[in-house]
Amino acid sequence: MKVLVAGGFGAGKTTFVGAVSEIAPLSTEELLTQVGAGLDDLTGVEAKTSTTVAMDFGRITLDPHHVLYLFGTPGQERFWFLWDELCAGALGAVVLADTRRLEQSFSAVDFFEQRGIGFVVAVNEFDGSFRYDADEIRDAIGLGPQVPVVLCDARIASSGIRTLVTLVQHLLTSATAGEAAS
Repeated sequence: MKVLVAGGFGAGKTTFVGAVSEIAPLSTEELLTQVGAGLDDLTGVEAKTSTTVAMDFGRITLDPHHVLYLFGTPGQERFWFLWDELCAGALGAVVLADTRRLEQSFSAVDFFEQRGIGFVVAVNEFDGSFRYDADEIRDAIGLGPQVPVVLCDARIASSGIRTLVTLVQHLLTSATAGEAAS
């Protein structure tokens, strides 16, 4: 099963994939350079030194018959053309949100809503960032009640796995509700 991990620049996508993957993740991280200085807004993430330029890839085996393949998207707008290719065949997505730059998650939410791909919003609780409850995040992003909002720490495998379990449960619930309606 293919799952995307998306969100704004610096939200923690590479960290999330790396923390939960049972294999050494494939990462296309490159150092930030002066060329991107005028393009990359580092407000709130001033210590960031690298960025994903294509994708991250990881894997989690749920049981002998079910495997999650994780594809982390690049967060910078100039790499968004890759998102359409990456989402082909995806069952769902985790949108990582950073409360220091919450507006950076709007594009990812819009992307999945427009394509009818089920997703959860995972608020990556960075050290020193503002803490909000799920309803405050939901209101700020403009999410309907059907979209789960979870708090996570992308550095901790168990936190990422809980997020993925929430996504899978959400996708199953949505599929069941869709079948019942038809």
